Amino acid sequence: MPTFPYAILDAPSTLGLATDGVERLPDRLLDHGLAQRIHARRAGRLAVPPKDPARDPETGILNAAAIAAWSPRLADAVEAVLDAGQFPVVLGGDCTIVLGSMLALRRRGRYGLLFIDGNADFFQPEAEPNGEGASMDLALVTGHGPSLLTDLEGRGPLVRPEDAVAFAYRDHEDQQEYGSRPLPKTLRAIDLPAVRAMGIEAAARAAVDHLTREELDGFFIHVDADCLDDAIMPAVDFRVPGGLSRDELGTALRVALASGKAVGIEITIYNPRLDEDGSAGRGLADVLSNELAAARGTAAP
Repeated sequence: MPTFPYAILDAPSTLGLATDGVERLPDRLLDHGLAQRIHARRAGRLAVPPKDPARDPETGILNAAAIAAWSPRLADAVEAVLDAGQFPVVLGGDCTIVLGSMLALRRRGRYGLLFIDGNADFFQPEAEPNGEGASMDLALVTGHGPSLLTDLEGRGPLVRPEDAVAFAYRDHEDQQEYGSRPLPKTLRAIDLPAVRAMGIEAAARAAVDHLTREELDGFFIHVDADCLDDAIMPAVDFRVPGGLSRDELGTALRVALASGKAVGIEITIYNPRLDEDGSAGRGLADVLSNELAAARGTAAP
């Protein structure tokens, strides 16, 4: 488990979405005391380039060039945290921030990805109705899609498909309706029905066992807030019924952090604009605070 200090990095990008709102995620979670509760230092906030409402004509992806240019800057910031001997806690933003996080690790070796998300995020540009990169990020980070985003710095894929686990996704009907590409057979898939059949602890252990193989240098954790049950996390732009309970997400994080091989975490997609009473954000902050604090042997207040 992490024994070194946490460092919070604000990465409030909405380049992967047609909408706005998730750029407020860092401020809201920090308002709920996340930094104090996990005893983290603030490692800075990245400026994000302006958005273009038109899809890129070559890739069919919104803001493709901006994402390609910004992701290495995020990678530099993540690497600076790692170089300081600290555990990056990256607060997004939309899911395309995973490109910057994994680029940082790809520069350093071979790392895995625990992708905890309510959606498989494996669309290709021609099938994604709005050209949103946030619906394609798992595809892009594993090398499936336009080279502008799959081969950053000539290092693609940023994570090999066989070194990723898609965990607890439940958007099967949406994938079928819009023609999302199926997940590659080499990518370990443990969807929400499988989590329910196995039990959350066994499912999390299966995922982590896959990511702690000897050939990997460690793994990164991606958490999309829409992995949580829609009843307790309605503050997301694309809602799908069902999802994990807070306790189940906590268990998955606990197992991952206890492995000793997790090297960082990012949080995405929670939209404070859609959180009328603030309860969704408080619940998310509680889960993160409790598990990250416990992983260092300290109790979150």
